[in-house]
Amino acid sequence: MGDKDIIRTGLFIGGASRDTVEHLEIADPAKRGEVVGYAAAATKQNVDYAISVAKNAFPAWSSLSAIERADLMSEAIQGIAEARDDDAAVLSRENGKVRFEGWIDSLVFEIRWNLALMIADQVDTGKTLPVAPGIPVSTEVQHQPLGVVTIIVPFNWPIAILGAALPHALLAGNTVIVKPPLTAPLATTRVIERIAAKLPAGVLNVVTGKDEDMAALIESEDIAKVCFTGSVGGGKRIMSMASKALTRVTLELGGNDAAIFLEDAIIDDTHLDRLYGAIFDTTGQICMNAKRIYVHESRMDEVVDGLTARLEKVKLGYGLDPDTTMGPLHAPSQKAFVEKLIREAKDAGADVREFGELPTGELAAGNFVRPALVVNPDPSLGVVVEEQFGPVIPLIPFSTEAEAIAAANDTWAGLAGSVWTADPVAANRVGSKLQCGYVWINDHGATRLDLRAPFGGMKNSGFGREQGIEGIRAFQDTRSIATIDAEALAAQAH
Repeated sequence: MGDKDIIRTGLFIGGASRDTVEHLEIADPAKRGEVVGYAAAATKQNVDYAISVAKNAFPAWSSLSAIERADLMSEAIQGIAEARDDDAAVLSRENGKVRFEGWIDSLVFEIRWNLALMIADQVDTGKTLPVAPGIPVSTEVQHQPLGVVTIIVPFNWPIAILGAALPHALLAGNTVIVKPPLTAPLATTRVIERIAAKLPAGVLNVVTGKDEDMAALIESEDIAKVCFTGSVGGGKRIMSMASKALTRVTLELGGNDAAIFLEDAIIDDTHLDRLYGAIFDTTGQICMNAKRIYVHESRMDEVVDGLTARLEKVKLGYGLDPDTTMGPLHAPSQKAFVEKLIREAKDAGADVREFGELPTGELAAGNFVRPALVVNPDPSLGVVVEEQFGPVIPLIPFSTEAEAIAAANDTWAGLAGSVWTADPVAANRVGSKLQCGYVWINDHGATRLDLRAPFGGMKNSGFGREQGIEGIRAFQDTRSIATIDAEALAAQAH
């Protein structure tokens, strides 16, 4: 697939691909004015139809055992890797990320899918509460699917993030409608359609279109749950819309992750490479990227120098260019926001160090920003307080462990964090005090996420958990069936 090929995707509803009259024009974030492709723009009627189809498919799908569903899902995922190179190229062009990251995006989806299938034997497992003194009943606690589920994924890692929810929702017995990101729907739609075509009609559907035409995916009384990954503002809107029908939600929202380097931290090439990736992967556009670096004052120079050495080698450019190490930001608005944060830090007198050269020629008008370190900024600056979602990072010294913990927790967010230390006891002590849903030790970021473990945020980073059996239970309801024990009841009467 060449970088000039125009990609076209349709809707996939009820086991069939469907075109629409209108289409979304998908722009290349690196080349202003260039179109990557066109995605079908669903009407409200298309969306209503998708909901009805998914609702009609639910009884048969939910009546299968989890093992039977897992068998069908295992067949559906076969061959996904065959198109991975093309999927990665499409995602790079519509998202801006380097091609290798697009390839990993698809790979993580497959891994998450197969990990979910590995726990299929736990899905239908309940428990029995036996007769007890004063309780003359035995009670079976069971789990049942919810119904039709909407899954909404963001632009940055859409296929991988879909893998944190989609297989779990299906395995739990639900039928699903996926809404890919508005500005980067092409690769995700292609992947879903290939899988959905191998499942019973209506079990898995995908609709693309303008947000204003998608409201029923959240507000309809036939939607049992919405799983949303995106911004805090987006999460609040989803929650408000879902409240109209008391639809339950899982929200995985933004982060302002703190990485704490204690006095005894190991700061060698291995750990610095990990830190660099944790900050600058996907041009800083990952919710669980490190967003604030707190370093013991005695180790600041080592961390700054280590990141500087790596940033001096950065090559800004087109994601499909093999020499490129950092692509553009996805949207012009995000570029403007990151530039504002950098400008604010400079105006406040902060030590701002920028790296790399902005591309020229056909890339000159792309959404490129030079990566930057902001050394010892005032903690009230936007680069510290807000989620940058771009290639700029504040590095802040501290003197005591308690000071570092307090600073790390002094934020609206609670997605993830990390502790860097040679002492396992200190790692556990500090890590257990961080107010966030996930903590790494001597590492940080999406590349080291345990895909078996529950993941989700605290505070304004959202609620609910994805992945693992906890992620499956999030797509189920709990039911109790109590049976009177005549002997126990008689004994109680005496």
